[in-house]
Amino acid sequence: MKKARRESPQGVLLHKLGFCSKSKNLVGALQLYDEAKRDGVKLGVDHYNVMLYLCSLGVEGFVELGVERGFEIYKGMQVGNVAPNEATFTSVARLAVMREDPEMAFGLVKEMKSCGILPKLRSYGPALFGFCGKKMADKAYEVYAHMGELGVVAEEDEIRALLKVSVEVRNVDKVYEMLHRLRVTVRQVAEESAKVVEEWFGSTSAAEVGEENWDVMKIKEGVVKGGGGWHGQGWLGKGEWKVVRTEMDDTGVCGCCREKLVCIDIDPRETAKFSTSLTKLACEREVKAGFLPFQEWLQRHGPFDAVVDGANIGLSSQQSFNFSQINKVVNQLRNISPSKKSPLVILHRSRVVGGPALNPRNKKLLEDWKKSGALYATPPGSNDDWYWLYAAVSCRSLLVTNDEMRDHLFQLLGTSFFPRWKEKHQVRITVSREGLKLHMPPPYSIVIQESEQGSWHVPTVTGDDLEVPRQWLCATRTGAPLNIVRRLEVEDVFLEDITLFANQIAYTQIQHFENTTQHLTCTKLIVEVESVDRI
Repeated sequence: MKKARRESPQGVLLHKLGFCSKSKNLVGALQLYDEAKRDGVKLGVDHYNVMLYLCSLGVEGFVELGVERGFEIYKGMQVGNVAPNEATFTSVARLAVMREDPEMAFGLVKEMKSCGILPKLRSYGPALFGFCGKKMADKAYEVYAHMGELGVVAEEDEIRALLKVSVEVRNVDKVYEMLHRLRVTVRQVAEESAKVVEEWFGSTSAAEVGEENWDVMKIKEGVVKGGGGWHGQGWLGKGEWKVVRTEMDDTGVCGCCREKLVCIDIDPRETAKFSTSLTKLACEREVKAGFLPFQEWLQRHGPFDAVVDGANIGLSSQQSFNFSQINKVVNQLRNISPSKKSPLVILHRSRVVGGPALNPRNKKLLEDWKKSGALYATPPGSNDDWYWLYAAVSCRSLLVTNDEMRDHLFQLLGTSFFPRWKEKHQVRITVSREGLKLHMPPPYSIVIQESEQGSWHVPTVTGDDLEVPRQWLCATRTGAPLNIVRRLEVEDVFLEDITLFANQIAYTQIQHFENTTQHLTCTKLIVEVESVDRI
């Protein structure tokens, strides 16, 4: 049956069109299409979709031809009563935008809904980017709202386009909304997005918007309600912004404004929910006969303070598998563990029965780990990623791996909770002449943060905080108060101008000061304040 389909005129045509699609050969595909129409070959939705896809690609030198023939082919599809699908509508929407008609592109998305076809993110792209490109902000917001109604989540490209058009039309409320949408959806922004953020903070609109006398308690309530790191109460302060590319120190203090970033907690209920969904996914994709015994073993031997991805650590910066390197990690983790318990090392069974595992020294290491209940060998045919990830989540422990956790398996876990969990639990290693070093999770959250004083810190994807420090955008109002979160004791302070102190300062004790017309000198100053002017 399948062979007959492949060898039919329709099957042969689809096969040939597939080659044209791979090589982006629009002219060749059009020749095949015209021949098929002449020969009376009955075309199906797959044939039309390949043709519409090629026409909408904008092949260099054939853009106008693609648009003209694309609409002609779509009309032929309608005349032939061939039912379209999501791919059909998406390609025609792209053709509409190539004809500078985003309104038609949006109409096609609405038509999809009326036909019972659920639009995808790519279905909205032509209309959204088309409206943004024409600075038709209100129409772009309408598309975005339509996406929300159908549960289609915008990603960085879409949010950046909405942010940019909001900056261009000076819609300050939408700029604020889209910055927070970036915070929730993206966490660390691409360079293209960082440039749009810089453009906003350098604009006159950004300098003019903001509350000068805000309700401090309302802001604090917003921070508590949001879980920390943002308040969501709108722009604070007035005046020009200072926007600088900077880095954070190991404790999360900004190298520019000296503000300390916060660590945003994860709700334990979210962790429990994630653990349940992870278990379900693992059982669906792993042989239950292999994974269920591991769960039982973990209940008997756990919990562990740390879990080691043995395969990744054993090969990190090495030409061959290195058990000694794993052992160094094990020893360091045991030393810093509150319980002084060995971490759990997870290795595939093939790693513990052959190759370097047969070396007497390595064999002794494996025996020691096994005796202490700190080694688990995953069964043949299994994916050990599920095992070490499940162990780390269920034990709420640290996870030692240099794996970026970006492949298909981790995409199944979603982009809402997993990146936050990973940031708080992943320990990475570097190996140099100085030896092996553990890089613990940062004591602050690497996500867009909005302070109680109205400043913003935006992390970029540039840098990894291992070899290269991560680059951040720091945006603060010129002359804005600097947040102080601790009691200060300063000796021999010399301030060039007494007016540098803001009226918000609350002095608890000032000892032995001398005030002159131009200067203030303190031999000792003890201050507990909410904010002081930048010095």
